[in-house]
Amino acid sequence: MSRTTCCVVGGGPAGIVLGLLLARCGVEVTVLEKHGDFLRDFRGDTVHPSTMELLDDLGLAERFARLPQRHVDQVRLPTGPDGRMVTLADFTPMRSDYNYIAMVPQWDLLDLLVASSSEEPGFTLRMNTEATSFIEEGGRINGVRYRTRDGETGEVRALITVACDGRDSLARELSRLELRDFSAPMDVQWFRLPRASEDPEGGIGRIGDGRFSILIDRGDYYQAAAIIPKGADARNRERSLEEFNEALVRQFPWFEGRRLVAEWDDVKLLDVRVDRMRRWHTPGLLCIGDAAHAMSPVGGIGINLAVQDAVAAARYLEGPLRRGRVALTDVAAVQRRRMPVTVLTQNLQRLAHRRAILPALEGRIDLGRQTPPLPLRVVEQVPWARRIPPYLLAYGALREKPPKAALR
Repeated sequence: MSRTTCCVVGGGPAGIVLGLLLARCGVEVTVLEKHGDFLRDFRGDTVHPSTMELLDDLGLAERFARLPQRHVDQVRLPTGPDGRMVTLADFTPMRSDYNYIAMVPQWDLLDLLVASSSEEPGFTLRMNTEATSFIEEGGRINGVRYRTRDGETGEVRALITVACDGRDSLARELSRLELRDFSAPMDVQWFRLPRASEDPEGGIGRIGDGRFSILIDRGDYYQAAAIIPKGADARNRERSLEEFNEALVRQFPWFEGRRLVAEWDDVKLLDVRVDRMRRWHTPGLLCIGDAAHAMSPVGGIGINLAVQDAVAAARYLEGPLRRGRVALTDVAAVQRRRMPVTVLTQNLQRLAHRRAILPALEGRIDLGRQTPPLPLRVVEQVPWARRIPPYLLAYGALREKPPKAALR
């Protein structure tokens, strides 16, 4: 058995950011990560301006700049019979040193954050260590039981446990937190496609013929997403890859003559969920990020929200943790701060599901044959409207500031 002040379950961006911030504030933190490394492809690789500004505040901007990355400063859609590009979001006019989204392999970002966290004497990261159950005593969570990859079992007792372990969080087994699920009409198939230097840059979407695909410029390849109807993945895999690749060429003609997807194993499925807990906390436990609210990939902002949750949690909890006493009101304050942003974002995503994703998948929207719809024309032509999409993508509806004690 070991003891710590804060036990963080899950070593993703939210968990490591929270651990780093609290450790810099002098709080003893133990992070449990069930995997042995961070090398998993097609995790969220988007680093938004809000996160880059946080790294700058923490004195990590130069180290981050040395990571391999590609900058996306525009998101565009080809529309109309002539294929004219309509700009959905342009980050370049933003008044920030980080007027773009950085595409960075998530394992590189996490390695940077862990390296910085490890410089703090109160930070401990346990890899290959999976939380298996909560320690519940007298109606309170007092830590977790764990199992390592080698079969060792044990306990980590803590003043507060923070669940950052994603959509399959251990905390979701606690019925008193009341998980509320919203149906999603889509899943996402992720894969890579070759990119030549003369190919379009940035983020590119294509809607037509009952298909909705997105390309994200990663330099020498595109990170590609095919939006498919919910539950259609198995049915799609019964078809030939030749048909799959031919459909990609019809959507993006510059792929003509190139070797595209070689085998179905190269296509990874994201089971899209949209849900949130009614309560993110119970005595001794706080949930943040996907553990508290699974987001749709619409807008690519799930990681941004999770990191901002972590920043808010650190700001509200570092004082009580340093004093050695965390009240229920302290963890409830984190939910009060972050719940309105979560609800607003999910409502916007669900609106996009109903008004854009579902009609596109049903063939009722075809931007290859139609003139741009009114909302796109407004975004493109009205100056003040052009500023809204990039700001929301960059910062979300509410910007969080880290605790002053964590700054360098």
